[in-house]
Amino acid sequence: MSSYTVRKTPGDLSWFTHDRFGMFIHWGLYAMPGRHEWVKTNECIPEEKYQKYFQYFNPDLFDAKEWARQAKAAGMKYAVLTTKHHEGFCLFDSQYTDYKSTNTPIGRDLVREYVDAFRAEGLHIGFYYSLIDWHHPEFPIDHLHPRRNDPDAYEKSKDRDMHKYAQYMRNQVTELLSNYGKIDILWFDFSYDKDPHFPDWMKGKGKEEWEAQELIDTARKLQPHIIIDNRTQIEQDLWTPEQYQPTEWIRHEETGELVPWEACQTFSGSWGYYRDEMTWKSPEMLIQMLINTVSLGGNLLMNVGPTSRGYFDSRAQAALQTYGDWMRYNSRSIYGCTMAEPEFLNICPNGCKLTQSQDGKRLYVHLFEYPFQTLILKNMAEKVDYVQFLHDGSELLTEERTRTDSKGETEKNLLITLPVVKPNVIVPVIEIFLK
Repeated sequence: MSSYTVRKTPGDLSWFTHDRFGMFIHWGLYAMPGRHEWVKTNECIPEEKYQKYFQYFNPDLFDAKEWARQAKAAGMKYAVLTTKHHEGFCLFDSQYTDYKSTNTPIGRDLVREYVDAFRAEGLHIGFYYSLIDWHHPEFPIDHLHPRRNDPDAYEKSKDRDMHKYAQYMRNQVTELLSNYGKIDILWFDFSYDKDPHFPDWMKGKGKEEWEAQELIDTARKLQPHIIIDNRTQIEQDLWTPEQYQPTEWIRHEETGELVPWEACQTFSGSWGYYRDEMTWKSPEMLIQMLINTVSLGGNLLMNVGPTSRGYFDSRAQAALQTYGDWMRYNSRSIYGCTMAEPEFLNICPNGCKLTQSQDGKRLYVHLFEYPFQTLILKNMAEKVDYVQFLHDGSELLTEERTRTDSKGETEKNLLITLPVVKPNVIVPVIEIFLK
């Protein structure tokens, strides 16, 4: 069993820390302009112009079953869908707003279709819910709001009631956690501090404004097992580093304890569909990000931004195919795995990443840099029972190599003989069965 002790949190993380890999889906009206999910505020688009997207939103090619099939084929074990993003548009049939998918030309509860399809494929279900809402009449204008530069912004905002908006959020979370069966993850987003360049009335918003404790209590009462992130500014289950790869297991800032964490990343530079955005990650980077995350005890939530017609575009499908091709043969080094035990962390040369099965019986060496013919693992000769490539289960021959280090201590190293030519795998994996 893994020797790492992780901070205890309220939700049920037993499946989560086994499955390791999930799909984030950012989808809303912003898919229509196709210029970033923050397009409404980035371009300060007025409500009447943004309303055109609502008027013409008709994802006629949306097939939740196809989404679910693609997620499963990529090796993903759970998904998190934006039920409402910062623009305020809801993909579900809420009784508390008219700004929802059932009132657009598509006329359907898209969250319902997502839940049914992904659940049918055996995937765990997550809901993203934005704490921010640039459409709601009671949400006060701040330095992130699309109307921040209006000359009458203060007059528009001064009488808005954050308490009413907080109640609105509780009402909608109640709907989401009451009407769709068991929900495994609730992903709130996000709290932000005051910007000193703006006046006090345009301050940021945090746990007090969200009435976050009441919001969390509402969710826990309805679904006590649920996993909740920390972005309300109240610590719950998940630490969520965004758009960067940690270099060590995330620790609690006060106690130093290891914590459950999930890196959220994008295939390109945007979360929502961005037609002209070209910084798409290479196949090597995609696979290495997943391995790196699990090698540090974390999960990877990789994002897809569907088009406004409702399908994953060719670039997203290619990225998913990259994961699927690799995971088909190498997922054993990801599922049920975590950071290698401390005794193994320094056995490899540069260019390798290690994961270890949580039962401690198997060690996985991921070859980011493919060595020429041999790989030497420090002081491993007496700890290894059998070695093979994971992708095809072919034996790798080994032998003991004894050497004396600079301190006069004897190392009993394991030399693994590799084929000169790298196998046709983006990142080859060596599976080691330990004694």
